[in-house]
Amino acid sequence: MTVGGKNYVVMNDLRKIKVGLVSLGCDKNRVDSEKLLAKMSEEFEITSDIMKADVLVINSCAFLTASRKEALDAVFEYAELKKVGKLKKIILAGCLPQKFIGELFDELVEVDAFLGTFDGTMINEAVRRALAGERCNFVGKGEELGCERVLTTPEHYAYLKISDGCSNHCTYCLIPKIRGALRSRPVEELVKETKLLGDVEELVLVAQDVTRYGEDIYGRPQTVRLIKELTALENVRRVRLLYCYPELMTDELINELKTNEKLVKYVDMPLQHASDRILKLMNRKGTGKGYLELIKKLRKEVKGIALRSTFIAGFPTETEEDFDILVDFLKKAELNNAGFFAYSKEPDTAAYKLKGHITQSIKNARVKKLYAVQREISAQLNKKYVGKEIIVVADGIDYDRQEFFGRTYFHAPDVDGKVYLTGDGLIEQGKTYLVKVTASDDYDLYGTIIKEITQ
Repeated sequence: MTVGGKNYVVMNDLRKIKVGLVSLGCDKNRVDSEKLLAKMSEEFEITSDIMKADVLVINSCAFLTASRKEALDAVFEYAELKKVGKLKKIILAGCLPQKFIGELFDELVEVDAFLGTFDGTMINEAVRRALAGERCNFVGKGEELGCERVLTTPEHYAYLKISDGCSNHCTYCLIPKIRGALRSRPVEELVKETKLLGDVEELVLVAQDVTRYGEDIYGRPQTVRLIKELTALENVRRVRLLYCYPELMTDELINELKTNEKLVKYVDMPLQHASDRILKLMNRKGTGKGYLELIKKLRKEVKGIALRSTFIAGFPTETEEDFDILVDFLKKAELNNAGFFAYSKEPDTAAYKLKGHITQSIKNARVKKLYAVQREISAQLNKKYVGKEIIVVADGIDYDRQEFFGRTYFHAPDVDGKVYLTGDGLIEQGKTYLVKVTASDDYDLYGTIIKEITQ
């Protein structure tokens, strides 16, 4: 109805309201977004077509300056739809309001309601009150949502966020200031959530630090206990680990990787640098030599293990010598995959106050060189698979290339390479195939399907 020239939604019409969601940032944010969708589906119709949405929720990231810019750009972009009447309201949720609501509420008038990272229980009220014409701030007024989710990944794999926050206090990182200290979820709750996901070809465990899981509620890390519980479930075929800090890659965890057939022989282990001096400035606990020894141990104990890492270039005071140490480390480590980032100067972090910040052009040049070094390493590792047979799960279609693609065990979703597939029969998403590799390039493999592998 219309009152005083403004449009209001009668509460009886709420079931007709269509709500869309844009999820920005990491896979941990994706899980939060899936829980928001489940909660909103209790009262509203969910649409994946933003052009059909009455209300749009943007679940934001604020980890880096670039992340905050991406979130604000999204707000401004979709605010244009409000001007032409294709969208009624915008709700901004997640890390950006959690950290910066004091600056945002008065200035970001394009947004009708704000929620923080732990206010999911308030999302439906936020939608209702925004539609009623109110402009609301719910940051810090709600609670975290439970186990119900609307999956946004392909049906055969899903992420499981096992904890939130972080207590490691790396000097470059805003996470503790945004999401607080480590807060693990009880094993029983995670088992319940996993059962609700249905049949899962691959369950990907995520947290800011997977290896420290449970330390806050059980007195010591319980990652192995959790792995055993999850891999015992009949609806889970395999489990993958992301974001394992090197100092807590214990003998117990390594043995679990070695002996548990449902645990993927893959570890994403963020190392961040290899210069001992820079690592100390980052408040990282390891050393370059120690990292190489750990990598050697992992490869010795876990046959065929795939290793991925991330590194920061251009940290304050990083010299050419420090950078050369990192380059040399990459050549010795021969990681399957790695991601590289230019250091981002983030206010409210310890590193922000350091002297010796490096120009953006130098940081960019160093990142470019690191990618070139890793590209050659990955290309050489990929060549070894040409002519061999590997097991691949079909993920979907690359519409730009008009080719089916999948992943083998050394490919995590979204961040690693792909296996592009050809075959005579129907290729189905979520199915597992035996594939003969016919070619390779820097990051991807190409192969022909030999047969489907049934359970």
